[in-house]
Amino acid sequence: MSVKDSALKPIYRIYEDRLRKGLNVDALPNHIGVIHDGHRRYARAEGLPDYAASYRVGMAKFVEFLQWTADLDIEAVTCWLLSTENLARPQEELDPYYAVLIEMFNEIPKSSAGENVKVRFIGSLDLLPTDLVDAAKRLEAECSTGSRRVTIALAYGGRQEIVDAVKDLVDDLASSGVSSSHLADHIDANAMSSRMYASDLPDPDLVLRTSGEARLSGFLLWQAAYAEYSFVDVYWPAFRYIDFLRALRDYTRRERRYGK
Repeated sequence: MSVKDSALKPIYRIYEDRLRKGLNVDALPNHIGVIHDGHRRYARAEGLPDYAASYRVGMAKFVEFLQWTADLDIEAVTCWLLSTENLARPQEELDPYYAVLIEMFNEIPKSSAGENVKVRFIGSLDLLPTDLVDAAKRLEAECSTGSRRVTIALAYGGRQEIVDAVKDLVDDLASSGVSSSHLADHIDANAMSSRMYASDLPDPDLVLRTSGEARLSGFLLWQAAYAEYSFVDVYWPAFRYIDFLRALRDYTRRERRYGK
């Protein structure tokens, strides 16, 4: 937290309380998708010594965010922590990020953010280093029985998810004896939805992206067709409870039309 934010903390707390009390809890989203964007720009803006320092702030914010959603009884969150496009970045940027992710995955089960959650990873984990994949699997194993759903997208791309869903569906149809000339008759929205990475989750009600970028960049392309969107100007490491509450307040005031 900056010196300015520290000085304003009492005022923030009053505003937080007002926002929290004013929320229509019956209209809160059940499932929130989050694009945690802006770590590197935050590092440059704050004059941090390296990106690793920004990553640590951002991952601490991630754990804090899980607690915020728990306090508000949000049933499910899907968090995009690494895209397939990110894997093209220089190794000297990726290695510190991997290390911070491993630290966080090891800490979550020991923290309050790990209580009553079921964690699952989606994406092409086979593209990631073994030690990172091992940490992800340990986290899944240690947080496997909770009622709240936390889905973490790593090495994830929305187009690839749809491609994988089509491949799985075609393979299943072929295995069941459907001829190639009749495959198209069996491909519909319901069949596709059932092949998505986390097909047992309801579609997200709200997709939130930080850093001021107003695009999905491929996040949950299929599932977010009728979601509401909130594009927040602040970088993820600087994202505050106030920012989250404002996004929720705006969401509860919208009339959802589901494409109508």
